[in-house]
Amino acid sequence: MTAKPNPTLRGALGRAILIVALANLAYFGVEFTVALRIESASLLADAADFLEDAAVNLLILLGLGWSARNRARLGRLLALVLLAPALAFLWTLWRKLQAPVVPAADLLSLTGLGALAVNLSCAFLLARYRNHEGGLTRAAFLSARNDAIANVGIILAGGVTLLTRSLWPDVLVGGAIAWMNIDAAREVLAAARGESDPQP
Repeated sequence: MTAKPNPTLRGALGRAILIVALANLAYFGVEFTVALRIESASLLADAADFLEDAAVNLLILLGLGWSARNRARLGRLLALVLLAPALAFLWTLWRKLQAPVVPAADLLSLTGLGALAVNLSCAFLLARYRNHEGGLTRAAFLSARNDAIANVGIILAGGVTLLTRSLWPDVLVGGAIAWMNIDAAREVLAAARGESDPQP
């Protein structure tokens, strides 16, 4: 059973989560704008992921101090929220296949590099708290970690796009981002189930 953090640790965790939420919300605006400008499937999926991360962290902030049963319920809700980028990717893929456009490789990689810096900072900030408050902080840490991995893929997709002038590297990375979020949702749901109070 996860140890209950002391008030000092919980306060530090709350501040860390708020910083992460605001950082994700700010970079969502940057990435969403660039994604629309260059018509990138991977950036649009990742932008949806930044917005989802901001929402997840704000929900986690609300849930700190709740009972294990209520945290488990919120964890199940967060598992559903983690699926948002997958849905965004499917919508983007459908639009892209209707009107194929090769995204600007330099902006794709540069925006991915900025996203990587934001997500690595968030992952390091949350790493020390990932085993506190059960599935809630695990959701935040997994989200930041997966996003950092996805951003490396976006940077590489930009390089391959520059060499091949193909739209497929962008599409494939967008699909990988969607898959990672589905897997993270599964892990958070499992943690939420494990955290539920035993039935009488």
